[in-house]
Amino acid sequence: MSASELPPLPPLRPVLNFDPALLLRAQPVRVVFFDIDGVLTDGGLFISEAGETLKRFHSLDGHGIKLLQRAGITPAVVTGRDSPALRLRLQALGVQHVRYGTEDKAPAAAEILAGLGLDWSQAAAMGDDWPDLAVLRRVALACCPPTAHDEVLALAHHVTRHAAGAGAARELCDLLLVACGAYAHELDMAAR
Repeated sequence: MSASELPPLPPLRPVLNFDPALLLRAQPVRVVFFDIDGVLTDGGLFISEAGETLKRFHSLDGHGIKLLQRAGITPAVVTGRDSPALRLRLQALGVQHVRYGTEDKAPAAAEILAGLGLDWSQAAAMGDDWPDLAVLRRVALACCPPTAHDEVLALAHHVTRHAAGAGAARELCDLLLVACGAYAHELDMAAR
């Protein structure tokens, strides 16, 4: 049976619900900065005998990043690490704005913003530890997973229900999609 032969369905109604004040804060966001370890991964590092670092990524987070791009919101990564596995994952997701191996994240994020013609008031970020604080303090919407360091938790506008590397980044993506008005359409298209 082809897609044209399937019976029509009523629109699928979203079940997600975010605080209206949080949605207002998220509306101007056009770029999102993600950390890797402790945000897009659970923070654990697997190191082989040969010294290769292996990382585990969650498909929910990856799909959320792709949905952001379709909605016109740019995903960016500023991370203190670099590895072939990380580069492969970000390439597969189509993330073009990346700064690897930097602990001084605010200047790296500012450089990305300038290249996009945006400013801090149009940015969101998700981090989990001290190297992320300088970026989190500057953006319009600061988010973190529940396993973040206490100082990051205290600063965040939104702490996700989902854990790092297990849907936390997707939760931020969904929040931004709701705020920009793209969520219901994307959900309905996926459910057809």
